[in-house]
Amino acid sequence: MRSDNAKKGYERAPNRALLRSLGVTDREMGLPFIGIANAYNTIVPGHVHLNQLTGKVKEGIAAAGGVPFEFGTIGICDGIAMGHEGMRYSLPSRENIADSIELMVQAHCFDGLVCVGTCDKIVPGMLMAAVRCNIPTVVLTGGAMLSGFQDGKELSLIDIFEGVGKVAAGSMTEKALGELECCAMPGCGSCQGLYTANTMACMTEAMGMSLPGCAATPAVDAGKLRIARETGEAIIPLVKKQVLPRNIITRKSLRNAIRVDMALGGSTNTVLHFMAIATEAGIPLSLDDFSELAEKIPHICYMQPSGPHSMQTLHRSGGIPAVMKQLEKVLDNTPTVSGRKVLEIAKSAVVRDSEVIRPVKNPVNAEGGLRILSGSLAPDGAVVKSAAVPKEMWKHTGPARVFDGESPAMKAILGRKIREGDVVVIRYEGPRGAPGMPEMLSPTSAMMGLGFKKVVLITDGRFSGGTRGPCIGHVAPEAAIGGPIALVKDGDVIAVDLHKKTIDLKVSAQELKKRKSAWKPVTKNLTGVLARYAKTVEQANLGAVQR
Repeated sequence: MRSDNAKKGYERAPNRALLRSLGVTDREMGLPFIGIANAYNTIVPGHVHLNQLTGKVKEGIAAAGGVPFEFGTIGICDGIAMGHEGMRYSLPSRENIADSIELMVQAHCFDGLVCVGTCDKIVPGMLMAAVRCNIPTVVLTGGAMLSGFQDGKELSLIDIFEGVGKVAAGSMTEKALGELECCAMPGCGSCQGLYTANTMACMTEAMGMSLPGCAATPAVDAGKLRIARETGEAIIPLVKKQVLPRNIITRKSLRNAIRVDMALGGSTNTVLHFMAIATEAGIPLSLDDFSELAEKIPHICYMQPSGPHSMQTLHRSGGIPAVMKQLEKVLDNTPTVSGRKVLEIAKSAVVRDSEVIRPVKNPVNAEGGLRILSGSLAPDGAVVKSAAVPKEMWKHTGPARVFDGESPAMKAILGRKIREGDVVVIRYEGPRGAPGMPEMLSPTSAMMGLGFKKVVLITDGRFSGGTRGPCIGHVAPEAAIGGPIALVKDGDVIAVDLHKKTIDLKVSAQELKKRKSAWKPVTKNLTGVLARYAKTVEQANLGAVQR
């Protein structure tokens, strides 16, 4: 066993003495040592219940013949960090999480690993650590929050964000918004729709790194406790058979997960995270993979925020196994941590509501829920959640309204200074320029709340999985390194065509060359984590990984 490096032989007597001080018995010295990375904290709703789940994981490990050792990882709540400087720290936390797990796994010679987490950067960071350390690993995602409820309508966090815009528009009172605020989020779990946290939970299951049914089972459902127990039990056979993350996470399994992503219409952030996981695993993956599969895989689940269905509804309809059943003919038969292959799981699944998880012959949209754009404004690509864009806005040409940062853009939006037809450009919010590539849920939701129908928003930053409407992010190269988005001026014409997958700045090459010669990079006085991050981070089309 790998752990023998820390516990076997007379020269390891000091190490064993320390283990004995923890209560490890003679019998347990001969068993596999399993690390549990637990992202529990009391600031993130998706994490506040993870101690209970981790307790069940420990039971499962012990029952199956292993010794559990729990340690902590950080977790940032994107919703609480949204709209202020705190959001710049969210994406960098992904690398911190991966690093912290690697440090614990390698220092203590664990034989296996169980990662317990929820939310946007935590699960991707855990998957990055899994393929980096490459010891047997199972991921347990914590589950979604139940829907809020008011006046006969199910609610989610996005109703609150869009309520801000409604107050600014005068269509909602602050009192009504306060009442909505009090009933939209009823308890623990990740936010209710197919936002980034839940999308990544679904992707983890689809690529085979969590047990069947894990992703969609709600945080408060007793089924989640049972899955937690089974997760603990499942790690021991993986250790004994030496089934490694790089046996599970392969190019084929990542493409399976992208297929499920397209079918669900998930968050644009999956593009960043898949690229980062692939980089860690040494797997060739590019934006072309997403573009190719988007053309082949129909969008079959009309999930929040673009549609009406919550994660709870997806769970009741059969969850990710049922989605895979509908996609059975196009999936590769890859292995999973359950010991069962993908097609076996898909064949045994039951689609309990074919209006929620539709057959491929009766899709919501004929093509997948994400679309990769490129053109003179984004030579290295940009991403849009096409499933959340009204068909009448798939093609739009309009004048640019340019803002150097989210804060001035938000002031202009709430100040009613944006007009229908405008193309709002928010720049210097990319991986290096922000730094940290913050999400733009506040301005996008404000525009929805204000009732805009014909405004496009473009940024070198990111969008929350809760974003809907014609919002294009991850523009690469970013403004901070002199990408074309840095050269846009107010009034320039920008043309977007989702049908042709193009995003173009209608300014002559000669004029852009002239502007580029006069352009100077924006400098910021950075310290600490953000200073280090800005020096080492790659562009969005490469997953914003750190080199």
